[in-house]
Amino acid sequence: MTKILAIDTSSFVMGIAVTEDGRTLGEVVTNIKKNHSLRLMPAIDSLMKEVNVRPKELDRIVVANGPGSYTGVRIGVTTAKTLAWSLNIPVVGVSSLAVMAQAGRFFNGVITPIMDARRGQVYTGLYKAADEGKVESVVNDQLLQLTDWLDLLGERQEPVLFVGQDCELHREVITERLGTQVMFAPGTMMLPRPSELANLGATMLTDSDTHLFVPEYLQLAEAEAKWKEAQKEKSENDD
Repeated sequence: MTKILAIDTSSFVMGIAVTEDGRTLGEVVTNIKKNHSLRLMPAIDSLMKEVNVRPKELDRIVVANGPGSYTGVRIGVTTAKTLAWSLNIPVVGVSSLAVMAQAGRFFNGVITPIMDARRGQVYTGLYKAADEGKVESVVNDQLLQLTDWLDLLGERQEPVLFVGQDCELHREVITERLGTQVMFAPGTMMLPRPSELANLGATMLTDSDTHLFVPEYLQLAEAEAKWKEAQKEKSENDD
C-alpha cells in the first residue's frame, strides 16, 4: 500500500491530504488570509493523527511547487523537503496550476486555470482531460498579460473552462473577449483539492536528491527583482 501526504500552500488556500492507493483518508482545505507558516505543521500533525497514519508509514510527499505566492510556495516546498529528508522518502513536485485544472478533468474542451499576478498579469496554462481522470498540459505554465492570453485562446476557437478563485477578478474582461466560447467552473470547484494533488503526484518520477528539489516560481520575488534591477543600474553607472 502506498501512503501519500499532499501539501499545497501556493495561494490563500491551504490544502493537506493523506491518501492510500488512490483513496482519500483525510483532507483539509481552508481559504483564509492567514499565515501558512504558523498553521501548516499543526494541520498536518492533526490530520495524520485523525486518520491514524504515522509519519514513518508515508511512502512519498507530494507538494504543489508553483507558480503562485512566492512566500506560500516556499513554505510548502520547504516543509515538504524537510519532512521527506527526515523520513528518507521522496518528494514530488506538481504544478499548482495542474492541480487547479483537475476541476475540469471531465470537460470536453480545454481548461485554463488562472492565478492573479497583479498589474494585469496572470499565472496560467492550458490543459485538457486525459486518461484515468487526470489532466495533461497543452500549453506550458507561464506568466503573461491576461489580455494577451485571451487573444491566444480566442484564436483556438474551442470551448474554454476557466478555473480558480481569481477568475472572479477578471470575469468581466474574460467574458467580453471570449463570449460564448468561455465557461466558468462553479464556485464549489474553484479551489484546488490536495487529494487531486496526491493523485497527480502518485505515479510521477521522484527527484533523486531531495536537496536539489526547487520550486517553479516563473518569476523572481518582487524584492529580489528590484535588487537585481538596482544592481544592474549600479553596474551601468559605474561603467
